[in-house]
Amino acid sequence: MVRALHTSSGAALWAVFIFAAGLAAPDRAAAQEGDAQLGLPPGTTAPDAQVEDLDGNEVSLLEVVGGGPALIEFWASWCEQCELLQPEIDAVQERFGEKIKVVAVAVAVSQSVRRVRRHVDRHDPGYTFVYDAKGEAVRAYEALTTSIVVLVDGEGRIVSTGVGPKQGLVEAVEGMLGDGATPG
Repeated sequence: MVRALHTSSGAALWAVFIFAAGLAAPDRAAAQEGDAQLGLPPGTTAPDAQVEDLDGNEVSLLEVVGGGPALIEFWASWCEQCELLQPEIDAVQERFGEKIKVVAVAVAVSQSVRRVRRHVDRHDPGYTFVYDAKGEAVRAYEALTTSIVVLVDGEGRIVSTGVGPKQGLVEAVEGMLGDGATPG
């Protein structure tokens, strides 16, 4: 009983840390201007990590991303910032469609893969969700909070990292994709 209480207290403290870090974290513009470093720096090769699909099968995050331009969001069903960010993610998916792979990495803090699957079934986001059961992706990308979005170019390099509900993602993706970004 003491062990179970300790484990749930640890999870609660971790959730509070992630939430507080999200409130204090810089936005995409500040991170790009060099005022603050969030996650891995631009130009870094996007690291791989073992995650799970929503059926519990272990998969490579980079294989899920597929080698082309990508938007990777570190997400949780309980994250208010993620919910507020959702319209920007949807706009990227709608506007750029096949030109960029959108992947949500569901963190394993205070949510089960079953809860993530229920969210996906209810909201049908139209892009891929994976579950970071062991925290490998969180560690590899230094994603210390939820609502972090990492943009990866077609060469597999990190272009930018941002956090919070207002990241200017359509403009950032348009800039990353260049002249070929206009919808077809």
